[in-house]
Amino acid sequence: MRSPGTRGGAGSVWVKKPPVISGLRDLETHAQLRAKLEVSQQQATQAHAQLQELQQQKNQIQFSACNLASVVSGKFSRLLQALELRRISAQRDIEAAQTQALAPALDEEQQLQGHLEALAQYGQRVQDLLEQVDDQTFLQELQQLSEPPEPFGPLTPLQWNEDQQLGNLKKLLSLLCGLLLEEGAPATVPARAPDLVPLIKAPDPEAQVLSVVCPLRKKLWQNYRNLTFDPDSANHHFSLSCQGQRVMHCHRSQGPARPGSFELWQVQCAQSFQAGHHYWEVRASDHSVTLGVAYPELVRQKLGTNTDNIGRGSCSWGLCIQEDSVVAWHDGDSRRLPGVSARLLGVDLDLACGCLTFYSLEPQVQLLYTFHALFTRPLYPVFWLLEGRTLTLCHQSGAKLPPVQQEAASALH
Repeated sequence: MRSPGTRGGAGSVWVKKPPVISGLRDLETHAQLRAKLEVSQQQATQAHAQLQELQQQKNQIQFSACNLASVVSGKFSRLLQALELRRISAQRDIEAAQTQALAPALDEEQQLQGHLEALAQYGQRVQDLLEQVDDQTFLQELQQLSEPPEPFGPLTPLQWNEDQQLGNLKKLLSLLCGLLLEEGAPATVPARAPDLVPLIKAPDPEAQVLSVVCPLRKKLWQNYRNLTFDPDSANHHFSLSCQGQRVMHCHRSQGPARPGSFELWQVQCAQSFQAGHHYWEVRASDHSVTLGVAYPELVRQKLGTNTDNIGRGSCSWGLCIQEDSVVAWHDGDSRRLPGVSARLLGVDLDLACGCLTFYSLEPQVQLLYTFHALFTRPLYPVFWLLEGRTLTLCHQSGAKLPPVQQEAASALH
């Protein structure tokens, strides 16, 4: 049945009239119902918002779990690789220690064999003499019989210390197992009450920079190394200045390429590290630079279209600072991380623990990424920079030279 209403002329539509409120449904009852309807609608809106929030939390947990599974899988993969390398190295160390420990035994063994042969010959001559029936012959041979060989003497104790062989291995295995608990993702290191400290000497000898320093950075400075670029390794578009502390990628060639220099847009340091704990800091003029370390066999020729090869193979590790992200590279594998705005960066190389850690230092100390590996050969700091970029190796007053260079410097005096 159609509700009562009015109808206009041709083409008009029915206009629904408000319901007539009977005496049983007064205005107060209607107002209460409308209030309840409004409350239920608000609850529905809130429930929809809560449902969206719950779904968002689920998605975050699912994403976090997936990412965590990937991180843990990567940690186990690196741990297994490091364990296998350590197993091979440990076996070689044990074999070398065994050879060294047994070297005295081989010499004494030969001497004992000769002593036994001499005793056997002497015993045979005495036995032949005892069996001689002719008295005159007996007396003649008796006069010719020499004294028995002297006693061999005490053996040299062999030096073999099993605990010494296992000591370093146990420590390293403990560190490797600890990789599973270490944080591999970026993490901010909060600073305590700031201290204004004269920090790094800029390339200009008269310039000094003051910076807020947190305890972690102070601790890293205990292993600070003042590095310089190796001009013989620099790409021919690179210009070095400030006693080898600054390099700039220029549009024009700076001269003919040196023998052995990088055809890639790269340069390495003159210093290398094979043992110990070392730290250095680098200031970049802008993004699109890569900091890393590499073995001496890092290829210097350009292969394909890439202008760099830091981290593209198994003999180098690198962190590329891009405009919107940071990318960690090793053995052709990459891991993309959130970007950083800082241009002052720190590199911490702990060869004993097998850790290569990169830090962003401004506006606060932030761990960017840590590589874990068993480094087996000397490592050179190496850098890539895009055209127009400048890198400066920060020097700190009182910083120690790397051990090898320090010994060499001492030998000159």
